[in-house]
Amino acid sequence: MKDVARLAGVSTSTVSHVINKDRFVSEAIIEKVDAAIKTLNYAPSALARSLKLKQTRTIGMLITASSNPFYSELVRGVERSCFERGYSLVLCNTEGDEQRMNRNLEMLMQKRVDGLLLLCTETHQPSVEIIRRYPSIPTVMMDWSPFEGDSDLIQDNSLLGGDMATQYLIDKGHTRIACITGPLDKTPARLRLEGYREAMSRSGLTVPADYEVIADFEFGGGFDAMQKLLAHATPPDAVFIGNDAMAVGAYQALYQAGLHIPQDMAIVGYDDIELARYMTPPLTTIHQPKDELGELAIDVLINRMAEPELAQQRLQLTPELMVRGSV
Repeated sequence: MKDVARLAGVSTSTVSHVINKDRFVSEAIIEKVDAAIKTLNYAPSALARSLKLKQTRTIGMLITASSNPFYSELVRGVERSCFERGYSLVLCNTEGDEQRMNRNLEMLMQKRVDGLLLLCTETHQPSVEIIRRYPSIPTVMMDWSPFEGDSDLIQDNSLLGGDMATQYLIDKGHTRIACITGPLDKTPARLRLEGYREAMSRSGLTVPADYEVIADFEFGGGFDAMQKLLAHATPPDAVFIGNDAMAVGAYQALYQAGLHIPQDMAIVGYDDIELARYMTPPLTTIHQPKDELGELAIDVLINRMAEPELAQQRLQLTPELMVRGSV
């Protein structure tokens, strides 16, 4: 910047004002500074700026990504919200590995991101010790709850969503309703299963043995789980499936068995991924507001940066039933 100022015949502060557009500078001076910048091939240093301002305008995100489109759609919403608010997003995939998660966590903290978003598997929680070493960096947990600390928390109401999905099947006259659930070490999977059980119990419907099948929230898990249900002595006539990725796999299992949706089997999914409306038939599902989840997470994080002494926030988004053709 000093070189640019010397060549343009102005002060370094004037160069700074031209670059940052934070004060009026005459057109003639702007042209001189721009010409010097071009001649010297100068680019401002974001690192130097962050050291001076003590903020990087960067948000870190730790996520256990998978083939499930839910994650990519959620990240898209988070990134868009960051961009609209003038922040950059640094994304790290933990791949379900605790050591990798904590190494990525340490790296993000050392780079002094302004805030941190966590969306990881509950079986491998981030190191509390690492987070405590950087008390000035606020953290927001997305979509899962057990954690020792004061982080803000944003969740989908999975209990209500599971109840809504099952009750819709009951209201449509189905009585032999099964549930394909995700891993029960994850709070959303447990709550969605609990919502299914509550709706069945409230309606006086029994759940036969083996009508609850635990899968993995992935395409293949839904395929295998539906094959187990089809092999049951009395197969169900409807299934609530704990996420849309498993519903895609279940569709394929029914297709291979020569069965039709919804004539032979009614299906309700969960998440409302973009693919859901383009399936054959389009999937009835519980809409999880991914864009709102991402936007809210960023806003809560920015608010926490501005007011670090605020009380811990626990926010819950309300799911919505999307009625399509699979019931």
